[in-house]
Amino acid sequence: MRFRHPDGSLVHLAYCTNVHPAEDLDGVIAQLDGCSALVRKELDVPVLGVGLWLAYRLANQLANSPDALHRLRQALDRNGLEVVTLNGFPYAGFHDEVVGKKVYLPDWTHPERLHYTRDLVDVLAQLLPEDAAYGSISTLPLGWREPWSAEQDTRARAAISRLEMHLARTEETTGRRIRVAFEPEPGCVIEVVPQGAEWLAPYGAAGRIGLCLDTCHLAVQFEEPGTAFGVLERAGVPIVKSQVSAALHVTDPGDVEARRLLDEFAEPKFLHQTRELGGGAIDNLDAVAELSGAAPWRVHFHVPVHAAPRPPLSSTTDVLGDSLTRLVGGEHPRTLHLESETYTWSVLPSSPRDTQELAEGIAGELAWLRDRITALGLEEVK
Repeated sequence: MRFRHPDGSLVHLAYCTNVHPAEDLDGVIAQLDGCSALVRKELDVPVLGVGLWLAYRLANQLANSPDALHRLRQALDRNGLEVVTLNGFPYAGFHDEVVGKKVYLPDWTHPERLHYTRDLVDVLAQLLPEDAAYGSISTLPLGWREPWSAEQDTRARAAISRLEMHLARTEETTGRRIRVAFEPEPGCVIEVVPQGAEWLAPYGAAGRIGLCLDTCHLAVQFEEPGTAFGVLERAGVPIVKSQVSAALHVTDPGDVEARRLLDEFAEPKFLHQTRELGGGAIDNLDAVAELSGAAPWRVHFHVPVHAAPRPPLSSTTDVLGDSLTRLVGGEHPRTLHLESETYTWSVLPSSPRDTQELAEGIAGELAWLRDRITALGLEEVK
C-alpha cells in the first residue's frame, strides 16, 4: 500500500511475510499466490506491499540465479505485489517447533550473517520498484546480550564496515539505494533506542546504516516515543524503517483474571521477554514469578493491532499511535517504510483456522493502520 505525504514523499506500508513458514522458492511463491493475494483482495488495493522474509539458502539462490529471481518477480507481478523492504532478522528455522534464542544466530560476529545480508542487498536491488526512493533491510541488533565482549563488538563493527562498502558498490553499479536497519529488541546487545543511537552514530552521515524502530519493542521497554525520537535526532541516526506493531500490556499483574489470560500467551515457540515498569526484567513469560507484580508489565508478544486482547489485558496501540504520528505525521516523514509485523498469528490463544482467516486478520491490521495514516494527512495512492 502506498501513501503520498503532503511534502510529496511516497510512504510504503507492507506486511511482513515472516508470518508464513516457507523457506524455499516454491513455498514462497505459493504463499504469494495464496495468502498475499487474498490480503490484497480483502483490501481492494491495486498494489500490496510485502516485506519478504527469505531464509538464507533462498536468499543465496535468488542472488545467484537469474531464473529463480525471475520466477519470484513473476509471482509478485501477477499478484499485484511490490517489495521495498526485506526482513533479514531470522536466518532460518523461524517456524521451527521451538525458536527461542536461535533467532539471534548467527549474530554479527559470524561471517554467515554478513554473507546473508549481502545476498539480501543483491536481491532487493533487483526487486525494488523504479519509483521507490530506497530499499530497506531490517536486521538483528548485533546479537543476544550474553555473551558479548569488546572483542565481539570489534568484529561486528568490522563486518558492518564491509557491509557499508557493499551497499555503496551496489548503489554505484545498480543505481538503487539499499539501506540496512538494526532493530533494537529486549534482551539483545542493542536493547533500547539510546543504545542503538550510540552504536550506530558513526554510520549516520552516509545514511546507509540506520535503525529499525519496532514499536512493540519500544513499548515493552517502557520507552517514551518522544524521548526516543529525540535521542535519534541528536545522534544523527536515521530511522530507515519502522515495524508498526503492538505488545501485550498487563495493567495489574495481581489481577487473577489477567494472570489467567496471560498464561494463554505463554507458549514455547517464541521468546516473550517481559518488562515491569520501574526496572524488573525477565527473558520469557515462564519466569514471571521473578517479577514483583507491583507495577504494570509489558510482554514481547506481537498482538494484532486492530483487535484488542480480552480484558483486563490490553495492548500498546497508544505507543504505536504516538510513534506513527512522529514517523509520518510531521512536516516531513522520518521514514518512508512502514511494516506490519505480527508473526505470532499461529500461536495466539485463538489462532486463524485457515489461510482465508489469516488473510482477513492481516488485512484487518493493514486497514487499521491505513485509517490512522490517512488521518495524519497522507493520501492513499490508488
